[in-house]
Amino acid sequence: MFAYLRVRSTPEAIAFYTQAFGAIERFRLVEPSCRVGDAELQLGPSVLMLSDGLPEHGIDAPEPGAVTYSSVHPHVDDADAAAARAVAAGAEMLMPPTDHFYGERGCRLGDPLGHTWLIGHQIEAVTPAEMQRRYTALFSSE
Repeated sequence: MFAYLRVRSTPEAIAFYTQAFGAIERFRLVEPSCRVGDAELQLGPSVLMLSDGLPEHGIDAPEPGAVTYSSVHPHVDDADAAAARAVAAGAEMLMPPTDHFYGERGCRLGDPLGHTWLIGHQIEAVTPAEMQRRYTALFSSE
């Protein structure tokens, strides 16, 4: 399975994702009009696919600051360092790195292209039963 993001400027996205997350461009397909119809980035062990918005085909890209209903969630070796690198490249810190009940340290970032990223790394192995216990306790204490 690949994540496929629609962006307002694929070249801008490639430059940002390369700088912020260390992505490596595999290829891009460019129309004569210079719009990018498809690009692939290697992001660790995963492939991230991108294209410019193509509204005449019903393919729209989010505007920065608009509400989006999905996010990309890469696991990294060090969420704090990855977050710092992304912020230095232009990402907005939406939630700083925090230890979570499900055994992960992670943060939430907004990228300049309008997408949300959840960057995390495992800090402990947590069984589903223990995760549910902690989740219940979290909402019971409110």
